[in-house]
Amino acid sequence: MSKIDFTELDGKVLRVFLTILEESSVSKAADRLGVTQSAISHTLGKLRQVLGDPLFVRSGQGLTPTERALSLKEPVQQVLDNMRALTEGRPFNPLSEQMDIQIATNDMPRELIFPFLLRTTRNEGVRLQLEFIPSGVPDPDLLRSGRCQLMLTPLPPDGPDIFQKRLITSPLMVFYDATHRDPPKDWQTYCNCDHVEVRFADGRNARAVMRGVDQSQIRPPVVTLPHFNAIPPFVKGSDLISTDTELMKRGPLAALDCAPLPFKCEPVSIYMVWHQRSANDPAHRWLRDRIEAIAATLQN
Repeated sequence: MSKIDFTELDGKVLRVFLTILEESSVSKAADRLGVTQSAISHTLGKLRQVLGDPLFVRSGQGLTPTERALSLKEPVQQVLDNMRALTEGRPFNPLSEQMDIQIATNDMPRELIFPFLLRTTRNEGVRLQLEFIPSGVPDPDLLRSGRCQLMLTPLPPDGPDIFQKRLITSPLMVFYDATHRDPPKDWQTYCNCDHVEVRFADGRNARAVMRGVDQSQIRPPVVTLPHFNAIPPFVKGSDLISTDTELMKRGPLAALDCAPLPFKCEPVSIYMVWHQRSANDPAHRWLRDRIEAIAATLQN
């Protein structure tokens, strides 16, 4: 069988390689890219033949990359970044192309910003396709790998290749059900309350935003949940409390009462975060500007 010419390795093929590397599964890579498993398998076969290496070997329910595959991760990502850079100076018209973007964020920024963004852009005739993944306490590798192109988070990751811009600042509040209790009046009462808190999939909890507070004195939570939308059913009709930003009152915690914390605590800022490869892309800049404009209205 004749060897396939290396020039057949276009950007789509390289993107498939990185996606399989990140997902360790042909089926998950197919789901993420919106193609069939047979298409992914065909592309993987082409890669194996051109590169002269199996690249991935089956291990249990997934795929394990070979040393060759691991060594190709950064060079392939660099090739894709360079290809993307070719478009940075292009004319951009949001009405003439579809924009697909993956965004890492949690409940509150997602609900406050993106429904309005999607409605307004659709009314303008813009073809915007959004995919959301939970950010938790975000890892910069989500951006570096291209798993997402944008983050909205109160805990922005650091790195020389990571850009950020503050969008919103909001004080922390106590959320509770006023028909069943009063808000805590002082620090000690707050510490002794029964709390509901969010813990993300990576094991870290949302209380990380409470800066300058000795959290060791706060009673362990009675209920730990995976996301903020799950809080109201537990707090409603009980004496439980939750500590979250005031902006949550406009989104996931709209059904609850809220009051200021009975102690000093720094307000929380939400940041928009992206990788340097997206900094000068005209479509990405356009989207960041739209998000920033919506966020500005939330501060009023």
